[in-house]
Amino acid sequence: MRLKKTLLALTAFAALSTLALTGCSTGSGGGSSAASGGSLTIAKPDGAAVLATQINNPFIGTGSGPSLGYDRMIYEPLAMVNPVGKNETTPWLASKVEWNSDYTQLTVTPRANVKWNDGKPFTADDIIFTYTMIKNTPALDTGGLKLADIKKDGDNVVMTFSESKFVKQGDVLQVSIVPEHQWKDIADPSKDPVKDAIGTGPYTIKSFSSQGVVLKARSDYWGGTVPVAQLKYLEYNDNTGLLRALQTKEADWAQIFITDYKTNYVDKDPKHNVFWGANVLSPDMILVNTTKAPFNDVAFRKAVNMVVDRKAHAEKARSNAGPELTNVTGIPQPTGDQYIAPEYKNTTFSIDVAGAKKVLTDAGYTWKDSALIDPSGNPVSFTLQDPQGWNDYVTGIQLVATQIKSTLGADAKVATPDADTWFTNMATGNFDAALHWTGSGSNPWHIYDDVMNGAYIDQAAGGKVSDNFGRYSNPEATALLKEYAQASDDATRTAALHKIEKIFVDDVPAIPIGTHPQLAEYNTRAFTGWPSETDQYATADPTQATAVQVLMKLKPVK
Repeated sequence: MRLKKTLLALTAFAALSTLALTGCSTGSGGGSSAASGGSLTIAKPDGAAVLATQINNPFIGTGSGPSLGYDRMIYEPLAMVNPVGKNETTPWLASKVEWNSDYTQLTVTPRANVKWNDGKPFTADDIIFTYTMIKNTPALDTGGLKLADIKKDGDNVVMTFSESKFVKQGDVLQVSIVPEHQWKDIADPSKDPVKDAIGTGPYTIKSFSSQGVVLKARSDYWGGTVPVAQLKYLEYNDNTGLLRALQTKEADWAQIFITDYKTNYVDKDPKHNVFWGANVLSPDMILVNTTKAPFNDVAFRKAVNMVVDRKAHAEKARSNAGPELTNVTGIPQPTGDQYIAPEYKNTTFSIDVAGAKKVLTDAGYTWKDSALIDPSGNPVSFTLQDPQGWNDYVTGIQLVATQIKSTLGADAKVATPDADTWFTNMATGNFDAALHWTGSGSNPWHIYDDVMNGAYIDQAAGGKVSDNFGRYSNPEATALLKEYAQASDDATRTAALHKIEKIFVDDVPAIPIGTHPQLAEYNTRAFTGWPSETDQYATADPTQATAVQVLMKLKPVK
């Protein structure tokens, strides 16, 4: 759904009853007299190493703040773009955001009467400083903002970009704003740990240790009374440990995959425990290395695409955490129905072993003792890899390997390296195939950009690519992705997207296998107001930019 170009705070905040609709006096508690109370424990399964060093810098993705997600409660963005629901934009530190017709210019009005947690006022200068810092520090520009200019215009801040930001509105609006009076003295903002976390958010750090992080609510938060007095952030070694903590009520809010989530989590306290997989525009795909055999052959890619059992993937690998992926474009439904080209509206995946074998036979493949032999006379062999401990992904590649062996006769192996090795392998192209997610946004551009854009190959640094890990090269696809991103009207975008979908279906640069919902677990024992399937104002993932929006929507159980 296309985002409205103008979004006013009064409209966007209507659903957020705990937030003031206009700038408020920080000493007044935002017009609410109720005191904060209670606590929530938020947890991740990434291991104790995350808590070895305190890194509050929101731009260091591997730091303790971004990894655990507690930085979301300290540093805030100008606005938030909802990847589910109506894809609405909610102004936050900006009271108003407005794009021009081709999304090359953004005008924001800084929210009045906001203070940093050290008591200094938040101003337009902080916005200008933050975005200028990103512009001047390439290591911080992970969203590829390509900011050309930023300046004041009366009470507003105007940003001009060198290209349309239609597909990257979230990347622009959800930048963590930092205080100029602190960060102007930081020599390298891409590396400094920023031990003193000064933000506009509803919390400050009470304590940090190897045992966890405790945040306490501010009494002078611009958005009003903070519903939860204290947040505790904990780390567990793996999903198993975190699941046990959720089951025993040691943890309240998390984001992990749970095998048979109903039995293993929801049924432990069916009145209060909630598991929600928000169905965003992000499928899981088998990424294939198109630069080496056997996946450099489109015939083999097509054949594999025709024998993958997506129903089994949804049931066995994902425990039905999200709907089955059914459309041949790879676009999740019903979230992306409006984007599917007319010729593919009713074209769904189906297992067609006979058809797959014909594709291979026509391309010169043969079989010897039931083993698939390529046109050069060599047995077809490859390895699927995903990190050990990623239960859903490992189960997924095991299913695919078994399916390919039993239907096509290819020797499909499975490897489970550690996560660091896997990430390096993907970036350097040291893999045959792997199950991987794609980017998500309010339209499907990110899905195809991640697996078809040749620009990532051209931008490779030190042999590493940041996306298009399969190194698929198709100048037409790359040009169409650029055309979509830079278009100034919906008709041009739609025409480009439909052509992109056709290339994707015909050339199979990656093999879509399942939906990739943003998972979350929470309980309603002490607080209500959480996002859900029936109230999709945000996802419930505590590590996303919208986590503070969720927190401020909560209401204590009386």
